[in-house]
Amino acid sequence: MNGYISLIYLVTTLINTSLSDLPYPLFSGTVMAFPYMEAVVGFMILMYIFETYLDLRQHAALKLPTLPKTLEGVISQEKFEKSRAYSIDKSNFHFISQFVTIVMDSAILLYGVLPWFWKKSGDILESTGLDAENEIYHTLAFLAGVMIWSQITDLPFSLYSTFVIEERHGFNKQTVWLFFRDMIKGMILAIVIGPPIVAAIILIVQKGGPYLAIYLWGFMFVLSIVMMTIYPVLIAPLFNKFTPLPDGELRTKIEALASSLNFPLKKLFVVDGSTRSSHSNAYMYGFFKNKRIVLYDTLIQQCKNVEEVVAVIAHELGHWKLNHTMYSFIAVQVLTLFQFGGYTLVKNSKDLFMSFGFDTQPVLIGLILFQHTIIPIQHLISFGLNLVSRAFEFQADAFAKNLGYSKPLRDGLVRLQEENLSAMNTDPWYSAYHYSHPPLVERLAAIDEVDKKAD
Repeated sequence: MNGYISLIYLVTTLINTSLSDLPYPLFSGTVMAFPYMEAVVGFMILMYIFETYLDLRQHAALKLPTLPKTLEGVISQEKFEKSRAYSIDKSNFHFISQFVTIVMDSAILLYGVLPWFWKKSGDILESTGLDAENEIYHTLAFLAGVMIWSQITDLPFSLYSTFVIEERHGFNKQTVWLFFRDMIKGMILAIVIGPPIVAAIILIVQKGGPYLAIYLWGFMFVLSIVMMTIYPVLIAPLFNKFTPLPDGELRTKIEALASSLNFPLKKLFVVDGSTRSSHSNAYMYGFFKNKRIVLYDTLIQQCKNVEEVVAVIAHELGHWKLNHTMYSFIAVQVLTLFQFGGYTLVKNSKDLFMSFGFDTQPVLIGLILFQHTIIPIQHLISFGLNLVSRAFEFQADAFAKNLGYSKPLRDGLVRLQEENLSAMNTDPWYSAYHYSHPPLVERLAAIDEVDKKAD
């Protein structure tokens, strides 16, 4: 579910109040300078209709009984049928989950659940003997309810996705115990990491003055660097086991490739992704002269030979060599700065808070409301970033081809498409709007086009 929208999944938690006890809809008789809340709900519904239309187009493409011509003779009929069944199952589930999401999100806004729960969280705080006037305490109590509500509402969907759909198609490797253990670990991490971050943001906003946007951006910049540093070292190992890639042909070839590109590879790991899923992946991380590459064990198992794995790594190293990671990081930082700049313009807007039912102006609530008001801009930015991301993928493919990995890259992409049962038929409108990676058909066509030019 949408990250910002999920912040308001806080209904009925810790409170024994039925829906009939909620305040009347805020739009009944309230006079506002601008109906922010109604505009937000209206746009959410319009986007739901638009995205459902795209989903229907994609669903029709998934039901096509034949492979795209480019993939005929490349993808086996057996894999195509399995991919088709898996994709249709996920599509059907997506229709249901998106409908439930829009109904819940709209109801939460229209029935004033957000201000209602803010008040109730203050009441609960006071009942424990703590000071509800302390905005940090009040905000943390509010977020505790958000976390509980989010877990409750997300759980049925997560369980069905993991233990029905993924299980049915042979991907799920988790036990129920492992599933809930991961969920509990995630909650504990949120409890440990979240409060200091929230407290810092509130204090910065309260004391930021005219340079508030810069201070907020600076804090988030440092935080992102810290999290990118500690996540793979301290947090990721809590969920997966990372072991050095054993000596052998694969390690030798990856190290030779990295050395030829002056990539400062310090460590090469294999992660036990197979304990949870048979989906595969590979990624790299680290700053400056301390780079690391991580291979999923499923990637090594699924690729037919060492050359295919090395070709996948060549693609990933292409992103590094072409500075895609740096460009993406800079883009995120610029967008974050503009976002905080916009927030400073409305953080004291009584009309904005009153439109959503608030008679006070808490910092966190202001951030949430601002995020809702810029949803249209976020959709446009997301679409633009997807366009850039797809261009980067083509460039990374071309980089790997120029290193001589054209055939193994092509074979590896086909193999991963087959083993992950990814959609073979895609609607062009749907993929243009949603996909951050080009469909396989387009990537293979680009590889073949370059090869023809080379000939």
